[in-house]
Amino acid sequence: MYVLVGGAGLVGLNLAQRLVELGHTVAIIDIDANACRYVREQVGAMAFEGSAVNTELLLEAGIRKADSVAAVLRSDALNLAMVTLAKYYGVSHIVSRMRHRDFEAPLRIAGAQHIISTIDLAVSTMVNAIVYPEVESMMHFEQGQIEVLKISVPAQCSAIGRSIAEVAQDTHFPTGSLIIGYQSHPQMDLEIPNGSTVLESGSKLLIVTKPGSLDQVVDFIEN
Repeated sequence: MYVLVGGAGLVGLNLAQRLVELGHTVAIIDIDANACRYVREQVGAMAFEGSAVNTELLLEAGIRKADSVAAVLRSDALNLAMVTLAKYYGVSHIVSRMRHRDFEAPLRIAGAQHIISTIDLAVSTMVNAIVYPEVESMMHFEQGQIEVLKISVPAQCSAIGRSIAEVAQDTHFPTGSLIIGYQSHPQMDLEIPNGSTVLESGSKLLIVTKPGSLDQVVDFIEN
């Protein structure tokens, strides 16, 4: 996949690095010559020096053949302009960073399918770390309507030795919540369990639930 990234700040550089590691072809556009040099020498991606909203430079960088465009420039206005141009040049998959919520609707109208609020993401992650320290990680989907959390099964958990089917039928396990992943040991791969999978102490669970049921899920696993 060919991905064109606008902006070589911390987000842009780390995004490019990760995509390169996954085997994708990446090009970054940035006005900073030193940043472009770093991209070529350290990240292993292509770099084009100049404005990511300059049409001539976008064409030179191959926007017409890009499978995806990520706008992570220094301002929402610039991201909006890049999203608009990416849509104009026929890019089918467009992602944009957003700093201020006032830009969400314009970015969506301009053609961004995925809009990432870095501030909201950071705040949400910190709140979860404070309120739910026992949860290793948490992801939000559908504007926060669905939560997916990863949590360890402690030695005192009443579900130890019981199958996932038995846990699902327990009246204390929140209705509508599902165990969708199971890792029996830190060195083992996360697997998709079935109803007969038996929970062990120290194992890790991936659970999908509604935000209103989050406290109940954590209490069930921790007790």
